[in-house]
Amino acid sequence: MTNPIITSIFTADPSAHVWEDGRIYIYASHDMDPAKGCDLMDRYHVFSSDDLVNWVDEGEILSSKDVAWGRPEGGFMWAPDCAYKNGTYYFYYPHPSESDWNQSWKIGVATSQKPASGFTDQGYIPGLGGFAMIDPCVFVDEDECAYMYYGGGGHCQGGELAEDMMSLKGDMRTMEGLEDFHEAAWVFKRNGLYYMTYADNFKDNNRMRYAISKDPLGPWTYKGIFLEPTGCSTTHGSVAEYKGQWYLFYHNQEISGRGNLRSICMDNLHFNQDGTIQTVIQTKEGVKAVGEGTVPYKSKKTYAASESMVRGGAVIEKTETGETVVNNFHIAGSYCLFDRVEGANGGRGTIAIHYATEESLAKLELIVNDTNYSLLNTPSTGSMMNFTGCATITVNLKPGNENVITLLGGYGELRLSFITVCLLHD
Repeated sequence: MTNPIITSIFTADPSAHVWEDGRIYIYASHDMDPAKGCDLMDRYHVFSSDDLVNWVDEGEILSSKDVAWGRPEGGFMWAPDCAYKNGTYYFYYPHPSESDWNQSWKIGVATSQKPASGFTDQGYIPGLGGFAMIDPCVFVDEDECAYMYYGGGGHCQGGELAEDMMSLKGDMRTMEGLEDFHEAAWVFKRNGLYYMTYADNFKDNNRMRYAISKDPLGPWTYKGIFLEPTGCSTTHGSVAEYKGQWYLFYHNQEISGRGNLRSICMDNLHFNQDGTIQTVIQTKEGVKAVGEGTVPYKSKKTYAASESMVRGGAVIEKTETGETVVNNFHIAGSYCLFDRVEGANGGRGTIAIHYATEESLAKLELIVNDTNYSLLNTPSTGSMMNFTGCATITVNLKPGNENVITLLGGYGELRLSFITVCLLHD
């Protein structure tokens, strides 16, 4: 286990939840690569685990092209959250409805009967939105009452949701007692106390602060800073308890060195006897495994490259151990194609690319059945002979064996060993 916990694609703004199946799920925003400011954030992915070490990319659940009421140019799919009530999962996300994006924010809702697939957009919540009002958080209390929190630009609001989870019950109101609020509200409950965490306005490097209350809508009592700067120009996090231990989920820019290509992390969270939160120690080691870990794959198949599959300067070579690998991916226009990839009945399949590279951050461009996905990161394995690297992403496959997977180079030097395709249970 290391931080960041997701390395193949860039992710930020993690909202962590534990559902009835016993797995912990992270609903994250996705910094598309190559980036253009925050404009191209899109294609929400979900990640799950039952041991906090083996994280499964559950795949894309919503993109701007799925939002009929959204900004015509797309993009701007910022920090989301998810809630569960009465057998339905509700995915909340901020998205503009007009080209003038910062004046037209709304809070959209998509629903599913499953925690990480099958989401369909249902429109947006009437009465929410406007200038800089982003970062929805929904907290469902023990009495099944649900509360919406959101805000930006120094203003935070909260209010109760109606039974349908897609409209308000009464009016939103300003959350009182917060000190130096900027954005990224998150609410959780522990030992009868409500906690609100949020990002402050610390220049160029937000910190995370928190406040407590005996009522889900405050007033709040400010308690202090519990996460120092992460080296990233933004801060956004969530808190969850899993198997008896509390954790903080947050993001940094450790992999890319860029504030618009971020990566999610997690570390232990500890409380004092009086309920106050201890300062979180940020680590590169991450957290320890809890349990043995399982993955929801129903099948797995390996595909090796051949001479007929490489073009543009890429070549097939034999290693000293006799293994067949693809080299010269550093050449612009080089590529390797895998055809007749099995998709069974169609649906979600995790593509795992096994590689070796000395470079700190080489990349591969992935095309599946003519759909171009975000560049995949292939962090260094320390040697061009050390084939321990594994970059993964979950995509949708067509039924049968007519799927085509293409890997394009030109983004750094690496050697490809093989790929595996694992089909997920629906």
